[in-house]
Amino acid sequence: VDYILGDNPRATSYMVGYGNNYPRQVHHRGSSIVSIKVNPTFVSCRGGYATWFSRKASDPNLLDGAIVGGPDAYDDFADERDNYEQTEPATYNNAPLIGVLSRLHGGSGGYNQLLP
Repeated sequence: VDYILGDNPRATSYMVGYGNNYPRQVHHRGSSIVSIKVNPTFVSCRGGYATWFSRKASDPNLLDGAIVGGPDAYDDFADERDNYEQTEPATYNNAPLIGVLSRLHGGSGGYNQLLP
C-alpha cells in the first residue's frame, strides 16, 4: 500500500489525485476530454481522440482514486497517455488495494469465523 501511495524510489503515487506527484496523463478517454461544463461544444468520438486524447498535456478531468498500471520492473514510469501499459486504470489494479485496505480497516476480530 505504501509503495502504491508514493513510498517508492520515484516518490510517485500511482493513485490519481493522491499526494503531489501522481499520474497526470491517464490512459482514459473521459478524463482526457474537456468537461462540457468548461467547453459546451460537441466533441465527437473522432474529435475526442484526435483533439483531446492524443494531447501531451495533463488531463482536464481528474480521475480521482484510479490506480494506474504503475512502473516497470526497474521502477521506470512514463506518465504519457499513450503508454497504456503504465497509465491505464483498471479494476484489476484497484481491486487488490480495496481488499488490503478493507482487511486493515476491519482488523482481525471475527472476520475469519464461519457464519451460521
